[in-house]
Amino acid sequence: MLSFHSVSKIYGNYVALDGVSFRVAEHEFVSIVGRSGAGKSTIVKLVLREEEPTRGKISFKGSDLMSLKGKNVASYRRRIGTVFQDFRLLPSKNVYENVAFAMEAGGRSEEEIVRDVPQVLEIVDLGKKAANFPQELSGGEKQRVSLARALVQRPEVILADEPTGNLDPIHTWEIMKLLLKINEFGTAIVLATHDKEVVDFLKRRVITLENGKVVRDEEKGIYRL
Repeated sequence: MLSFHSVSKIYGNYVALDGVSFRVAEHEFVSIVGRSGAGKSTIVKLVLREEEPTRGKISFKGSDLMSLKGKNVASYRRRIGTVFQDFRLLPSKNVYENVAFAMEAGGRSEEEIVRDVPQVLEIVDLGKKAANFPQELSGGEKQRVSLARALVQRPEVILADEPTGNLDPIHTWEIMKLLLKINEFGTAIVLATHDKEVVDFLKRRVITLENGKVVRDEEKGIYRL
């Protein structure tokens, strides 16, 4: 589904990625791990089309991402759900409105919003928090809103960039279990993380980066550097 073909990304004299190749299949759960500066964030930016590769090719379902222009980029991004470490919620909107806003931005109808938002909030166990504002939520609840916002667009893949970085252990496991649940529904998950305990708990495929290169790609791997 998502493929990197000998991708390099160079910023001036700094090589962020060096000939990286991997493929993520439909419905797969993949963790991308490595120390700070290994290249995880660069991969996230490239998948989101926030950056372009210096060399190589990135494709999604057979289409070259760099060939997408204008509205096609926006259409592509709606197929990719994103969850970040810092939640990125709108403080002036309550839980329901934060999730609904993602649908509004995607051009979905009011009928679809009224139908889908409550369903997704139930999936992430926030049905009773729909009227609460971000400042009234715990860190784990805020991240669950972020997951709901990503899931409500019915993406083909969710890109989770250090989603547990600001969470305590209890909320970390809650988010991991939710990601596994979403994956069981058929959505592919690409998790960028430096959390060894999370990776070892998942027992799913692990791609390890070191100095911008893929040094290991293991099925049911563990985090080892």
